[in-house]
Amino acid sequence: MACSRLMSVPVCLIENDEKGKLHVRKEAKDILDGITEPVVVVSVVGLYRTGKSYLMNRLAGQQSGFALGSTIESKTKGIWMWCVPHPNKKGHTLVLLDTEGLGDVEKGDEKHDTWIFCLAVLLSSTLVYNSLGVIDNTALEKLHYVTELTENIRVKAKVGQHEEESADFMRVFPSFVWAVRDFTLELKRGDKLITSDEYLEGALKPKTGSSPQTAQFNLPRNCLRQFFAVRKCFVFPRPASTQNMRRMEQLTEEELESEFLEQANNFCCYVYNNAEPKTVTGGCTLTGTALGNLAEVYVEAIRSGNVPCLENAVVSLAKIQNVRAVDEALQFYMIEMLKMALLPMRPEELSDIHTDVEKKAIEVFITMSFNDNDQIYQRELMGKIHDEYQQLLQQNQEESIKQCKAVLHEVFDTLEKGVFDGSYLKSGGYRQYRDMLGHLTNDYRARTRSQIMEKDALLQKNLQEQASHMQRQIDSLRSEMNKEEKSKPSTVSRIMDGIGATTELILPGFVSRGLSAVSKWFK
Repeated sequence: MACSRLMSVPVCLIENDEKGKLHVRKEAKDILDGITEPVVVVSVVGLYRTGKSYLMNRLAGQQSGFALGSTIESKTKGIWMWCVPHPNKKGHTLVLLDTEGLGDVEKGDEKHDTWIFCLAVLLSSTLVYNSLGVIDNTALEKLHYVTELTENIRVKAKVGQHEEESADFMRVFPSFVWAVRDFTLELKRGDKLITSDEYLEGALKPKTGSSPQTAQFNLPRNCLRQFFAVRKCFVFPRPASTQNMRRMEQLTEEELESEFLEQANNFCCYVYNNAEPKTVTGGCTLTGTALGNLAEVYVEAIRSGNVPCLENAVVSLAKIQNVRAVDEALQFYMIEMLKMALLPMRPEELSDIHTDVEKKAIEVFITMSFNDNDQIYQRELMGKIHDEYQQLLQQNQEESIKQCKAVLHEVFDTLEKGVFDGSYLKSGGYRQYRDMLGHLTNDYRARTRSQIMEKDALLQKNLQEQASHMQRQIDSLRSEMNKEEKSKPSTVSRIMDGIGATTELILPGFVSRGLSAVSKWFK
């Protein structure tokens, strides 16, 4: 995955355009297009000014990269992307997405925050929610975006497909990690020590009752439990003193609090080991190329005022990916055939090359294709390859005929001149013609070894033309002699007696035995 190794700093993946609408940046899309291996996508979301970007830099194995804000101003705008080689999964790329801080009052557009949160959910295989302090009712109320997911994301295309909604979301949503920053409490329940995961699950426990207040209390808790099947929690103590917090990017590990550093390392190890490659409905694993296309599909739906639909997105993604896969595989076939098929050549040799290259082209398609379960696009590719091959066969035949004609003219030029000027219309002419024909035919065959079909037909045609010309010569000679016989019967009679046997010998030999001999040479 060459592109990730060259990506030394993050780039913006999704941002607002001049009209205030989200769009995918071409620079980031081009980077993803170059990633043909599976991607593990980890997004971080959370309120602005909570230190989200620091965790993503740790995951990238860098001290800096995603911008860290040391003031009250939110630094990250839109969604930023950093692609790095996965440290644990060979042949995979780790795609880190740092999102714009939620709840920034200066933006004045809460719907924008909702779409940023939804896109993080839709694009991720693991979603990290970053917050400060503790997990209490206030913290859960700030995570109200999760309660709006059913309004802003659809799993199925048709309204009225009523499978269990929570089960639908659970199948397609990412795993969920809650990172609690600046945590100062002791992890206890009563007198018993608990884990951070138990702390999270306790905070998500719903109340019993049916009052509106209870329903409101339970709503975010139930959504988190029902939408995210895999949940994990990490609690981080304050990393450094207030003064040092202002220069987090410059702090060495020795300057960080040991407990914070331990938790940060545990967090990274968990993500490296447990975050799965990104998949979509049906279990298809995405490459970087597919992830970039998926981002464009979702953003376009939002720009158009529609609710992003996972089922429709998979259909759109499959079309985008497979059309491109057909084009790439066909280009591969054409380029390889151009390099390997040096026309003209024997048809069977061309067929062998075609079979081998077609197999490789299909492998290229399969590598790039997405969700082509019915092989619709693969059959389309094979049809286009068949058409290209038929054109190659036609081109091969034309090139073969062209080459044979050139060699035929060069080799038989002397023989043709002899036939046309009547050099062989004499006693012993047929034997001389036959010997010359045999020698030249062998030469012709040797020089057109790869054009068996065309060279036979062209040679036969050439000999027939020579025979026809000799026939016209003899007919003309007979006509002249008949005229002479009327004026000088005795003289012409002696001439006819002298050459009659010769002409009767040469013509049949030329037309029949000559062609017969050539046919034997080709067997």
